[in-house]
Amino acid sequence: MREFIDKIAWIYTKDGKILSTLSKGKSVYYIPGGKREGNETDHETLVREIKEELDVDIVLDTVEYLGVYDAQSDGAEKGIKVKMTCYIGDYLGELKASSEIKRFEWLSMSDIKKVSAVDKIIFLDIFSRGLIE
Repeated sequence: MREFIDKIAWIYTKDGKILSTLSKGKSVYYIPGGKREGNETDHETLVREIKEELDVDIVLDTVEYLGVYDAQSDGAEKGIKVKMTCYIGDYLGELKASSEIKRFEWLSMSDIKKVSAVDKIIFLDIFSRGLIE
């Protein structure tokens, strides 16, 4: 059995809020990103997932590593954790919910109850860094 679900996430903040997505059929918000396919690098996964979910292009020369976070995976059996490797960076295009995304919203610390377990940890960290209010 796999211990970790390996995911890559894009941390994008603006005006003290973080970009979050609500997937179709889900009840909690997730930071945009997703699972690696095959032998993709972190950056390849990031670019592909963000294009699929939000129809924008990540500007690779602006991408910076933020950190790795892990927590119990929502909806998975106990003991299955999600490991989220997070990057910040700019994008080109206009954000649009696409693929499996129902909508996106700009969330702040007051919305922490609306997000997944691993995202709660990320919210606390980026709040401590002054990236969100």
